Amino acid sequence: MVTPSVKLTDVSLKYNDFTALNHVSFEVNAGQTMALLGHNGAGKSSLIKVILGLITPTAGTAEVMGQCAHKNHQKRSINLGYLPEDVSFYDKLSGREVLCYFAALKGVGLARIDSLIEEFGLGYAQHRQLKTYSKGMKQRLGVAQAILSEPKILLLDEPTVGLDPQASQFLYGKINELKNAGCAVVISTHELSLVESHLDTALIMARGKRRALGTCAELSRASALKSSIQFDELAEQVKSNAYLQQFYHQGVLQFDSEDKADIVKHLVSQCQVFDFEIKEPRLEDIYHELMGQSLCSPVEQA
Repeated sequence: MVTPSVKLTDVSLKYNDFTALNHVSFEVNAGQTMALLGHNGAGKSSLIKVILGLITPTAGTAEVMGQCAHKNHQKRSINLGYLPEDVSFYDKLSGREVLCYFAALKGVGLARIDSLIEEFGLGYAQHRQLKTYSKGMKQRLGVAQAILSEPKILLLDEPTVGLDPQASQFLYGKINELKNAGCAVVISTHELSLVESHLDTALIMARGKRRALGTCAELSRASALKSSIQFDELAEQVKSNAYLQQFYHQGVLQFDSEDKADIVKHLVSQCQVFDFEIKEPRLEDIYHELMGQSLCSPVEQA
């Protein structure tokens, strides 16, 4: 039986009268990327701190590589990489000095530093003070710091906030390389359109509870959003098909995933329509639908 890289079981976290986490459970395996989604104050940062072992949950268990997350920090430290939301280093240090400092803490050799500086395109600025770095340069340095020890688990809190599209693409490229090498990645983000094509599962949080957990397809089914095909001049052909009429409304076919194969078959064989595109619900649409449900009714454990 494979041991999950990260496993939370019925975790709750309370601060006096405030409940930050309420009976949250999930698993992330090696080579998987899980997106952590939710409104501000949903409990995402608290979950990351529990995984890091910085906070002991009030109830439940948090395990990292099969060990209790809030014990034996020194023994586990090399297995964890972390990028906080606001990357903050000493401005008077150079990029190389920052990496040397963290390498000493993590027991990493200088050869690894040289490799990362080249890999992240920071060679030209490695001896410059950080106060001269742009947001994107600091973020690249932050990711380099997070993966110094070649971690088995990588935790990223809003890694692409304030970055241009090219810098965001670069960061997700590096994240995918780590994932393909067997690293378990947890990304807390509000930028759903960026993370959608890179995740294996998504955990949606609302008011400290797990609202939904699953792949994009599973979350789409939970949201009850439908797939669609839109037509213009071919609308009459589609409307005249008895089977397709039940799905047709104002120039659009709307259907559940289980009807997709039959609809495509009728379009091709019965209507002689070959040029069309199936549009699946986007993660952003799914998120807003599920969050809307959670704010209108008591949140249930999905």
